Amino acid sequence: MLNHGGKPLIENNKGDIIMPTVNVNELNFAEEVSKSATPVLVDFWASWCAPCRTIAPILEEVSDELQGKVKIAKININDDPDLAYKYKINTIPTMLLFENGKVKDAFVGAMGKEQLMGLLKQ
Repeated sequence: MLNHGGKPLIENNKGDIIMPTVNVNELNFAEEVSKSATPVLVDFWASWCAPCRTIAPILEEVSDELQGKVKIAKININDDPDLAYKYKINTIPTMLLFENGKVKDAFVGAMGKEQLMGLLKQ
Protein backbone atom coordinates (compact mmCIF):
# COMPACT_ATOMS: atom_id res chain seq x y z
CA MET A 1 0.00 0.00 0.00
CA LEU A 2 1.25 3.50 -0.81
CA ASN A 3 1.95 5.77 2.12
CA HIS A 4 3.16 9.27 2.84
CA GLY A 5 4.82 10.25 6.09
CA GLY A 6 3.69 7.01 7.72
CA LYS A 7 0.06 7.49 6.72
CA PRO A 8 -1.68 5.49 4.01
CA LEU A 9 -2.76 7.37 0.93
CA ILE A 10 -6.52 7.50 0.60
CA GLU A 11 -8.77 7.54 -2.45
CA ASN A 12 -11.82 9.78 -2.52
CA ASN A 13 -15.11 8.73 -4.10
CA LYS A 14 -13.82 9.89 -7.52
CA GLY A 15 -10.80 7.61 -7.33
CA ASP A 16 -8.40 10.52 -6.80
CA ILE A 17 -5.54 10.03 -4.34
CA ILE A 18 -5.91 12.26 -1.28
CA MET A 19 -2.64 13.49 0.18
CA PRO A 20 -2.90 13.27 3.97
CA THR A 21 -0.99 15.47 6.36
CA VAL A 22 2.55 14.39 7.26
CA ASN A 23 3.66 13.58 10.80
CA VAL A 24 6.94 15.37 11.43
CA ASN A 25 9.47 14.92 14.21
CA GLU A 26 13.08 15.82 14.87
CA LEU A 27 14.30 12.93 12.72
CA ASN A 28 12.43 13.89 9.54
CA PHE A 29 12.02 17.66 10.01
CA ALA A 30 14.89 18.59 7.69
CA GLU A 31 13.66 16.32 4.89
CA GLU A 32 9.94 17.11 5.18
CA VAL A 33 10.13 20.83 6.02
CA SER A 34 13.54 22.47 5.63
CA LYS A 35 14.38 20.87 2.29
CA SER A 36 10.85 20.83 0.86
CA ALA A 37 10.48 22.20 -2.67
CA THR A 38 6.95 23.37 -1.82
CA PRO A 39 5.81 25.59 1.06
CA VAL A 40 5.01 23.66 4.26
CA LEU A 41 2.38 24.60 6.84
CA VAL A 42 3.50 23.05 10.14
CA ASP A 43 0.78 22.57 12.76
CA PHE A 44 2.09 22.39 16.34
CA TRP A 45 -0.54 20.48 18.31
CA ALA A 46 -1.25 18.11 21.21
CA SER A 47 -3.89 15.42 21.72
CA TRP A 48 -5.24 17.12 24.86
CA CYS A 49 -5.85 20.41 22.99
CA ALA A 50 -9.53 20.71 21.97
CA PRO A 51 -8.95 23.46 19.35
CA CYS A 52 -6.17 21.30 17.86
CA ARG A 53 -8.59 18.39 17.48
CA THR A 54 -11.14 20.76 15.94
CA ILE A 55 -8.83 21.89 13.15
CA ALA A 56 -7.34 18.44 12.42
CA PRO A 57 -9.98 17.46 9.83
CA ILE A 58 -9.77 20.94 8.29
CA LEU A 59 -6.03 20.48 7.81
CA GLU A 60 -6.65 17.11 6.10
CA GLU A 61 -9.10 18.78 3.68
CA VAL A 62 -6.71 21.66 3.00
CA SER A 63 -3.90 19.16 2.41
CA ASP A 64 -6.04 17.45 -0.21
CA GLU A 65 -7.19 20.65 -1.91
CA LEU A 66 -3.72 22.23 -2.05
CA GLN A 67 -1.93 19.00 -2.97
CA GLY A 68 1.31 19.83 -4.77
CA LYS A 69 1.10 23.52 -3.79
CA VAL A 70 1.40 23.36 0.01
CA LYS A 71 2.38 20.45 2.23
CA ILE A 72 0.64 20.19 5.61
CA ALA A 73 2.79 18.78 8.41
CA LYS A 74 1.95 18.11 12.05
CA ILE A 75 4.24 18.16 15.09
CA ASN A 76 2.97 16.81 18.39
CA ILE A 77 4.56 19.08 21.00
CA ASN A 78 4.41 16.35 23.64
CA ASP A 79 6.46 14.02 21.45
CA ASP A 80 8.85 16.70 20.15
CA PRO A 81 9.13 19.49 22.74
CA ASP A 82 12.54 20.57 21.39
CA LEU A 83 11.01 21.59 18.05
CA ALA A 84 8.30 23.54 19.86
CA TYR A 85 10.98 25.25 21.95
CA LYS A 86 13.17 26.00 18.91
CA TYR A 87 10.28 27.77 17.18
CA LYS A 88 9.08 29.48 20.38
CA ILE A 89 5.65 27.83 20.40
CA ASN A 90 3.84 29.15 23.48
CA THR A 91 0.24 28.54 22.44
CA ILE A 92 -1.37 25.75 20.48
CA PRO A 93 -2.56 25.34 17.89
CA THR A 94 0.14 27.39 16.22
CA MET A 95 0.84 26.96 12.53
CA LEU A 96 4.08 28.11 10.91
CA LEU A 97 4.34 28.52 7.16
CA PHE A 98 7.81 27.59 5.88
CA GLU A 99 9.18 28.53 2.47
CA ASN A 100 12.68 27.49 1.45
CA GLY A 101 13.32 26.23 4.98
CA LYS A 102 12.51 29.56 6.65
CA VAL A 103 9.42 30.68 8.58
CA LYS A 104 7.44 33.02 6.34
CA ASP A 105 4.32 33.46 8.49
CA ALA A 106 2.67 32.29 11.72
CA PHE A 107 -0.98 31.69 12.59
CA VAL A 108 -2.15 31.15 16.17
CA GLY A 109 -5.43 29.55 17.17
CA ALA A 110 -8.08 27.47 15.52
CA MET A 111 -9.68 28.80 12.36
CA GLY A 112 -12.16 27.70 9.75
CA LYS A 113 -11.25 26.23 6.40
CA GLU A 114 -12.11 29.35 4.42
CA GLN A 115 -9.96 31.55 6.65
CA LEU A 116 -7.02 29.15 6.47
CA MET A 117 -7.30 28.78 2.69
CA GLY A 118 -7.37 32.57 2.36
CA LEU A 119 -4.21 32.94 4.43
CA LEU A 120 -2.38 30.24 2.45
CA LYS A 121 -3.31 31.72 -0.93
CA GLN A 122 -1.80 35.13 -0.07
